[in-house]
Amino acid sequence: MRIRYMQTMKLLAGALTAALLASAVVAGVSDAPAPDFTLKSDSGKNLKLSEHRGEVVLINFWASWCGPCRQEMPLLSELHDKYKALGFTVLGVNVEQDSAAAKKLLKEMPVTFPVLFDNDSTVSKQYDVIAMPSTVLVDRDGNMRYLHKGYKPGEEAIYLEMVRSLIRE
Repeated sequence: MRIRYMQTMKLLAGALTAALLASAVVAGVSDAPAPDFTLKSDSGKNLKLSEHRGEVVLINFWASWCGPCRQEMPLLSELHDKYKALGFTVLGVNVEQDSAAAKKLLKEMPVTFPVLFDNDSTVSKQYDVIAMPSTVLVDRDGNMRYLHKGYKPGEEAIYLEMVRSLIRE
């Protein structure tokens, strides 16, 4: 009886994970080319998305005033560190007009991935960002494969599964 219960629970957990992954994929976005962009990074250099062709890229749109953004940033940094050697990178795109608050936050909560500044919302508009945070996963061929809006604790497991899946392709 206990073994059957455990098997049922594993099946339910798998079904829930599949449902969460399916809900993270936005119809009409899957396999569409990711718009290329060039933005100034926190290092002062310009960074271009197309320079990362051949890698799996997680683009995370965030703002310093966004509580969920602050919660997920250390988790994205861990994800970046864990899979960087396998051809994965995180690009954090700050969407505020004045990047001073973002730079202050980065001093308090440093991350290991590049942070870019979209002060005039050009890139945010290209990606139809309407929720904070918004996360887009781009495959090695430069196609958008997943879009996830918002963040709640535990949802990093969705990113992890998506990243692993795209790295294996």
